[in-house]
Amino acid sequence: MEYKILGKSDLKVSKICLGTMTWGQQNTELEAHEQMDYAFTLGINFFDTAELYAIPATAKNNGLTEQYIGSWFKKTGQRDRIVLATKITGPRADLSFIRNHELDFSPKQIRTALDGSLRRLQTDYVDLYQLHWPQRRTNTFGKLGFRHDSTDPWQDDFLGVMETMADLQKIGKIRHWGLSNETPWGLMHCLQLAERHGLPAPLSIQNPYNLLNRSFEVGLAECVFREGVAMLAYSPLGFGLLSGKYHRKTDQPSDRINQFKGLARYNSPQSWAATERYMALAEQHGLTLVELALAFVAQQHFTTSTIIGATSMAQLKENIATATVALSPEVLMGIDTIHAEISNPAP
Repeated sequence: MEYKILGKSDLKVSKICLGTMTWGQQNTELEAHEQMDYAFTLGINFFDTAELYAIPATAKNNGLTEQYIGSWFKKTGQRDRIVLATKITGPRADLSFIRNHELDFSPKQIRTALDGSLRRLQTDYVDLYQLHWPQRRTNTFGKLGFRHDSTDPWQDDFLGVMETMADLQKIGKIRHWGLSNETPWGLMHCLQLAERHGLPAPLSIQNPYNLLNRSFEVGLAECVFREGVAMLAYSPLGFGLLSGKYHRKTDQPSDRINQFKGLARYNSPQSWAATERYMALAEQHGLTLVELALAFVAQQHFTTSTIIGATSMAQLKENIATATVALSPEVLMGIDTIHAEISNPAP
């Protein structure tokens, strides 16, 4: 397994990060432990989770993912060998079961959310504490362009967030903090505030990046490169569409796109058409679509770690095996040709 430095820290993380959002919904605790055992054996030392998980989030499954990780730490004693990342939930109307629906990034709520995560994770610190999505209304989750919402009540509170993160670092509850689903303005604003006020800057940004959504390349890629911020790429297989199983008709009713119709980000006709072309390109060069998709994300100069998720051990093994795949210039040119014709169908 290859390892990279996480931003401007001294942490070395595996180029593949184990994503966990299906644990507690599509995976049992036993299956989650089996995945962690296997990933750890193959050198994966980076786990990513969230207060929100499992997904789709419900009152019944909320917090189970962190609980499963915590019970694995207790069973194995491997906490100190894992770089652990989790996230605080941002505002959303349908999440009243989380923290009594007080889903802001005030100092009180950050501390409350973190303490809840630490309890479920059975640890006294996390290595990377992330804001799951912006508190303000901006272009995230399927929106390419920014449109100002005049009813948005948000007032710039990033300085307070960063002061709270600094306090949590001082008492040892977090080692670093990061952003997720953030924009170039949000990232650069935080970096400027950190420099101006002598506060810890965000170490990383976790955003979607895959063959169907390359919007990160516009603005954010240069930001992370020039500022030394780690990019953690999530949804590299686009909810499984880029595995090819839906096109091959080998999918099951329990698969995410089939089971959760509300999660439609990767289920447009344009996404299906682009995937069909990427599948043909992969076959032309003796690759599987999974190899093409995951190697493409990992090969980008701005990618620090690719967050993979699996609901079966077969999927997990296939995903991790792509760590040694390198795409040729010819394959990359073919990818860019398809992208130019069907650009970002799933932002």
